[in-house]
Amino acid sequence: MLGGGTGISAALRGIKESGAEVTAIVTVADDGGSSGRLRKDYHMLPPGDIRNCLVALSDGDPLLGELFNYRFEDSILKGHSFGNLFLAVLTRLTGDFRTAVDRARGLLGVSNRVIPSTSTRVVLVASHPDGTRSTGEQCISRGGKPIIGMELKPEPPCISDEIKGVIDDADLIVLGPGSLFTSLVPNLLVPGMTEALTAARAPVVLVANLATQPGETDGFLLADHVRALREVGGLERIDGVVVNVAHVSDEVRARYQESGASLIAIEAGTDAVEGVPVVAADLVRLTEDGFLRHDASRLAETLGGLLEAGVEADRG
Repeated sequence: MLGGGTGISAALRGIKESGAEVTAIVTVADDGGSSGRLRKDYHMLPPGDIRNCLVALSDGDPLLGELFNYRFEDSILKGHSFGNLFLAVLTRLTGDFRTAVDRARGLLGVSNRVIPSTSTRVVLVASHPDGTRSTGEQCISRGGKPIIGMELKPEPPCISDEIKGVIDDADLIVLGPGSLFTSLVPNLLVPGMTEALTAARAPVVLVANLATQPGETDGFLLADHVRALREVGGLERIDGVVVNVAHVSDEVRARYQESGASLIAIEAGTDAVEGVPVVAADLVRLTEDGFLRHDASRLAETLGGLLEAGVEADRG
């Protein structure tokens, strides 16, 4: 599973509970919040998305997960989560972020792997139709400008043998859910990633987001997400797209519209988008504050069904 942000961690939790083996390949382009501060102050990879994935996959004492996610609300530590600080210290002690992640895996009882998509400290740069560029995930996400190109600076080396092996051995490769341009595309920009995905024996499936993201995908339809992965991410091969078709009340729709977002949906009877087969499913749950999230169990069940049905892999 490739992604970043909070979307991928919810999906990982459901897959873990289903008993399936899963490996998370996670973007390290985050430059905001606690992760951004630690990245700048300690010259390390941002730990936040990695921490979320580790906690989601943990089989250890639930208190450890709460501990890792605990966020300080005062003093000089305000805004930092304990897990981010733990990974920062562990990186200092071991001398390597990747080693620190594996040590944290052991502490949290994580049997599955969590792998940074690159070991290089990279910055995400977006190009816009007006000729301007935006640098940094936070700037891009909040900019509100259409995106026609993206790159990582400095350009990292080719994907590791470990990531290549994970992709080669996979039975199903899942992209998302997550922010299109700042969580999914950055993984695809690591040299060798799209080539490995194209050559994989397993199907490559996109899990569509439930709604657009203000400032990043304003006005996007499902087809626009698929086109962006191809044109900006360079991923020509997508074998299927999983999209929610559960009924959503007018009240909830209005709440999203007020926040500048719109729900991503397809017309009844749609069997393909941009030539990619559609897998329609009831995938949502409603939070206490009235917002939609992917239901981890239903999503895992849907992905498991794709494995059993044998989604056809198209290598072009």
